[in-house]
Amino acid sequence: MIELSKRLSLIAELVNEGSSVCDVGTDHGYLPAFLYLSGKCKNVTATDINQKPLESAKANLARLGADKVKLILCDGLASVTRQDADTVIIAGMGGEVISGIISRAAFLRDNTVSLILQPTTAAKELRLFLAQNGFVVEREQALAENGKIYSVMLVRFSGSPYTISDTQAVIGILKPDSDEAKQYIEKQYKIASKCAHDLEKVAHKQNEYSYYLKLSEELKNILGG
Repeated sequence: MIELSKRLSLIAELVNEGSSVCDVGTDHGYLPAFLYLSGKCKNVTATDINQKPLESAKANLARLGADKVKLILCDGLASVTRQDADTVIIAGMGGEVISGIISRAAFLRDNTVSLILQPTTAAKELRLFLAQNGFVVEREQALAENGKIYSVMLVRFSGSPYTISDTQAVIGILKPDSDEAKQYIEKQYKIASKCAHDLEKVAHKQNEYSYYLKLSEELKNILGG
């Protein structure tokens, strides 16, 4: 059996047994191979925008005995339909790229479709996009790997846009109930604190200073002062 990284293992854990899965931007194809070979999912699709990684994934899938995984060359979910997947994984990309992929895939606006998202950057922008477009984060978990800290989200369309606070935009629904969640929140606290410090005496940046000061104070309180 394939040994997945800690990040991919958490993503695989969030996939429901028997789901039809699409892994967007599959790269090496190890995650779809694991889902198929473990028996967790029999209908697995993997996409990539570039031919070279898709060829690499094809070779890996054949070598591992998972060549029944369907490979599609396309931008995001452009050539994927609801019949292909009830669970869509978009991981290892910036939050704004993930937002763009979601916005262009109308079939994701269906509350029977699960999204598993793992932004590498711009998680705040992704959370704001999800709220503004009626996608609810049902579960969120922090993950530390290779010196970096990530958030993995399980998301579903609700149809009702909603607002989130400045604090929710930067830490989502994470609570300091694990070492990795604390690490994630502490990182956001340090960023906000530094921004507040740097802007404190800049006359034309006082609105930004107030924003970061308030944010840092709220994050400090969440961490227990």
